Amino acid sequence: MTSMQAYLLRRIILLIPTLIGVTFIVFMSVRFLPGDIVDSLAGEFAATPEYRKIIEEQYKLNDNMFTQYFEWLGGIITLDFGDSLLRRAPVNDLLRQKLPATIQLSAMSLTLSVIIAIPVGIISAIRQDSAMDYVGRSFAVASLATPNFWIAIMVITFGFVWFGWTAPIRYVAIWDDPIANLKLFWVPAVILGTSLSGTLMRLTRSAMLEVLRQDYVRTAWAKGLRERAVISQHVVRNALIPVITIIGGRIPTLVGGTVIIETIFTIPGMGRLFFDSIGERDYTTVQAIVIISAVLVVVSNLVTDMTYSIIDPRIRVR
Repeated sequence: MTSMQAYLLRRIILLIPTLIGVTFIVFMSVRFLPGDIVDSLAGEFAATPEYRKIIEEQYKLNDNMFTQYFEWLGGIITLDFGDSLLRRAPVNDLLRQKLPATIQLSAMSLTLSVIIAIPVGIISAIRQDSAMDYVGRSFAVASLATPNFWIAIMVITFGFVWFGWTAPIRYVAIWDDPIANLKLFWVPAVILGTSLSGTLMRLTRSAMLEVLRQDYVRTAWAKGLRERAVISQHVVRNALIPVITIIGGRIPTLVGGTVIIETIFTIPGMGRLFFDSIGERDYTTVQAIVIISAVLVVVSNLVTDMTYSIIDPRIRVR
């Protein structure tokens, strides 16, 4: 077994207690929220003590808390997240319906943010204190300072006033009609991707400037290497390591970050489902989405660590 394989095996084994701990915290935290799902099930005027008791017995909500937890955990082990109490449907089915929209929006946004941030950050560092540098830095600050929901509202408002444009309100899957699907997704993806690009842009610029000051880069310049060779072979690969860390950390947070954008543009994704489920105290749905987010966190961290050794061969996992 190679050192890489042994490292991967150790990390995967460590994921098990981590995720079990997350399931316990999530299960208990949801139940400490103000309000009760029984109120949502019974209705405002029908929640008499007798009717509440009937509902609790029907959905096993009067069982011991640990009994409920271990029963739910047993279902998760078999990838069964249970049933949504309010929607009367398996949570797995709800996730299959909502997950594709969130994955598409997140993937498009993250891709756009990388396409915008890394080239601008590299050019800004190479041409430090030039007009391009000031434009790039100003754009980064503006993207960080401006809330994406405000941009979305302005785009919808002035898009209609100036151009008569309105965002599509009917969701169409990309495999059903790619053109109609992209008409719905391209505007929110650009807004979210531009908002995400500010941090990446500033970090890329800072990392590039730090690497450009290293002795081995000065040596490469002194040997007479062309600028393109120095930047591509000696600077960019080393400067991208901290940038990859940020990109890896962005992946799981996009699920929560899409909540407002999905609501504004009426995209039926997982972020919007999460927001609605919290308000309705739909325990099983909230728990499932948080667990998926936790899995994304640990998996993205693992993939990020693996990517380090590919970009910089000097880094070895043990």
